[in-house]
Amino acid sequence: MSSTSADRPVPLGGLLLRWSCLSYLGVVVLFPLTAVVIRALSAGPVRLWKEIVNPFAWHAIRLSLTTALVMVAISVVTGTATAWVLARYEFPGKGFVNALVDLPFAVPTIVTGLMLVALFGPSSTLGVVLSGFGLPVIYEQSGIVLALLFVCYPFVVRSVQPVLENLDPAEEEAAATMGAGRWLIFRKVTLPALVPSIVSGAGLSFSRALGEFGSVVIVAGNRPLSTKTAPLYVYGEVEGFNVDGAMAVSLVLLTCSLISLVAASKLAERQG
Repeated sequence: MSSTSADRPVPLGGLLLRWSCLSYLGVVVLFPLTAVVIRALSAGPVRLWKEIVNPFAWHAIRLSLTTALVMVAISVVTGTATAWVLARYEFPGKGFVNALVDLPFAVPTIVTGLMLVALFGPSSTLGVVLSGFGLPVIYEQSGIVLALLFVCYPFVVRSVQPVLENLDPAEEEAAATMGAGRWLIFRKVTLPALVPSIVSGAGLSFSRALGEFGSVVIVAGNRPLSTKTAPLYVYGEVEGFNVDGAMAVSLVLLTCSLISLVAASKLAERQG
């Protein structure tokens, strides 16, 4: 009787590589996360809850969650549309546009904030026009959403684009021969196949947005109970030597990020 692959001994090199990767993951990711959780919980549940429900902290948490959700709702639509164009159409400059999608990954977030201030700031032409219509951007919550849209733009695009490129067109062609229109084909045939990748990109975008600091600190104005997000609140509490308050809000952000990633992964698995 032949032995299965599970019964075969693992070579020493394979064991070393496996444990080296796991050890690196532990040192770089797991240990810092564990340290934050332990430090936050060490203050005790009463102090932890008191810091979380502090009006300034609670408003900052809600603002981060709200702006992240608004950004995700917009990114799901625009990111899927961008992925569709890049995967299904040929046009001059497509290579440049494809590379441009990844630019937010390369641009320092603090530079992103400065770019948005230069374009939409109170002294810029566009900023003056928008303010005249009662739609100021910089130093407002809308500016936070705009910064998050720029920073998180590639996530949905890069999650959906490979799936679109590898989809078998036979089902779409069969639906077209039966008289289905483009919108019906997309809604009934293509979209169900894209749902796992869309959910995955949305989960990554949401988690990334919750922790965004560099661009937001420039465009938000850092006004308590108005435009101060949770990362800005954490920074302020550290500067004010309130480590317990900073750790409590950090724990909330960490928990929300993990929940969103796990939920997105599970939902994608079910849809897939």
